[in-house]
Amino acid sequence: MDSVKLMNRTERKFIFPIHHLFQILPLLLQDYKILDVNGVRLSRYESLYYDTPDLHMYHMHHNGRMNRYKIRHRHYVENGLGFIEVKHKNNKGRTNKKRIAETEKQALYDEKAAKFIRKSTPFEVSNLQPVIWSNYSRVTLVNKRLAERVTIDTQIDFSFDDKTANFNKLVIAEVKQENKFPSAFTDMMKTFHIQPGSMSKYCMGISSIYDHVKTNNFKQKLSLLSKIASYDN
Repeated sequence: MDSVKLMNRTERKFIFPIHHLFQILPLLLQDYKILDVNGVRLSRYESLYYDTPDLHMYHMHHNGRMNRYKIRHRHYVENGLGFIEVKHKNNKGRTNKKRIAETEKQALYDEKAAKFIRKSTPFEVSNLQPVIWSNYSRVTLVNKRLAERVTIDTQIDFSFDDKTANFNKLVIAEVKQENKFPSAFTDMMKTFHIQPGSMSKYCMGISSIYDHVKTNNFKQKLSLLSKIASYDN
């Protein structure tokens, strides 16, 4: 894992029904190792996202703007680790991720976190608030020969206050590489006629939970997600 941290990287997402996953995984054994943490290969992640009161970061993504940010606290359930993370997508389409260790979910407002946010983003923590929980289970694959990590997320659900949305029949796989190149996983996606898509889990969650946000530019993607989520194999 240390060799594929890829904190500055390209990302490609693939979204497909979960029944394909059981067909695809056995075909990848020759090319990938699977992350095993104390015997656990399906790890639970809990992420609390922050945004401004008017959801500035969400709308930047919705409007297709580059130089956009996401700010979250991520908790790794099995090992108890936690991080405050900043993801920045620049105008060249590359994603740069920075993080600091912090186990407390609501620690964004302490001095250490405020300094980190101020240094890494154009935002002040005083203008940020928690807006949505994004939870899922993840399998992580590492290419045996190339600098590539593939994350495969299932059991995806979103919640905030008393609202929830779940996508249990859906898989979001993300290919993370220093620079884009063909790999066994991307070749497998072509074999199964699965096209890359750019919908972020954060935007998925906001558009599913919040009633009065703009979703015009996501309508086609949301329709596809709904179709996959309701797929009955």
